[in-house]
Amino acid sequence: MSDLLNKQFRNNVYDLVAVIPSGRVMTYGQIATICGHPNAARAVGQIAHFGPSDLPWHRVVNKKGIMASGFVPGGKQGQKSLLKDEDIKVVDDIIVNFRELLWQPKILS
Repeated sequence: MSDLLNKQFRNNVYDLVAVIPSGRVMTYGQIATICGHPNAARAVGQIAHFGPSDLPWHRVVNKKGIMASGFVPGGKQGQKSLLKDEDIKVVDDIIVNFRELLWQPKILS
């Protein structure tokens, strides 16, 4: 997996996370796929854990819409609060209407 954490892949992840619109979410797997490594969802999680704190990591969730935030300040409660501020409802750490809020960048459309 270390080869997936190379600078180019990291930068691609950062660039993509930076443009996730407010009120929308993406999955680790989506991000990995768009960045050229479809089996690297865990690598995206590692990048998020150590990545720049000014990116909207709270908009990144797992493939079932479940928050798994060990990298957002305040953990899951911090992530839930930030999502709530964007009118995203979370119940029991699961995004309500997850599929409707899932953002698909135009490059995949």
